[in-house]
Amino acid sequence: MKLEQNPFTQSLAKGEKQVGLWVSLSSPFSAELIAHAGYDWALVDMEHAPNDYFSVLGQLQAFAASKTTAIVRPEWNDPVVVKRLLDLGAQGLLFPMIQNVEEAKKAVASTRYPPHGNRGVSAATRATKFGRVTDYIDRVDDEMAVLLQLETVAALDKSEEIGAVKGVSGIFFGPADIAADMGKVGKTMDADVWDKIRQTAKKLIAMGIPVGTLVLDPDLAAELINDGFTFVACGSDISLLAKSSDALLANVKGKIDEC
Repeated sequence: MKLEQNPFTQSLAKGEKQVGLWVSLSSPFSAELIAHAGYDWALVDMEHAPNDYFSVLGQLQAFAASKTTAIVRPEWNDPVVVKRLLDLGAQGLLFPMIQNVEEAKKAVASTRYPPHGNRGVSAATRATKFGRVTDYIDRVDDEMAVLLQLETVAALDKSEEIGAVKGVSGIFFGPADIAADMGKVGKTMDADVWDKIRQTAKKLIAMGIPVGTLVLDPDLAAELINDGFTFVACGSDISLLAKSSDALLANVKGKIDEC
């Protein structure tokens, strides 16, 4: 049995536009609901969501039955966590709070087997279909998406060096934390924040490095993709559920006659 191609990784390399959704409900059932919507990718979050390995496993299984590539964000740039997520079959990882080239190299190394990295070897894992994929070790580096999240001004200033690290598939901007680092906590859509992000993105795009982010405004998501961003998450399962449930209640209450 041969290792299947990762459509998300291959699309990034070709510069093809990829629309995603943030997944934080930590439920395989809700993940299965989302999986068949048709998004190119989905981000299963462990940093700011109550996920554990078993809940991530269930969500990976749900997305495996669809054409949506599941990317996992570990809670930290930790080789032990990375090893376990890759053995579970994660097809890509988004590493949070990467600050410099050294941390970028550490992230990449945790996804590579020796001599190119320090990932531990285990043959019978879900990633290898329990030992049935015969070319996994030879081809996994080409299919694995390694995304690095920049969340401070200092990291943005080093973005070109970080993005150029061998093995990096793309750079992801975290607007909320960038805003906080700029003294604008809670002001994710502040014009100065996005000026800084866009200026950095242009430099990386010019280098041929795919860039992405998460926004909750569908118009802005489309605008960013049209401006050269390759992979953008246009919403989250939590925000969709919260907003739609609030809107439904307001709609019904607005039509009830007052006593």
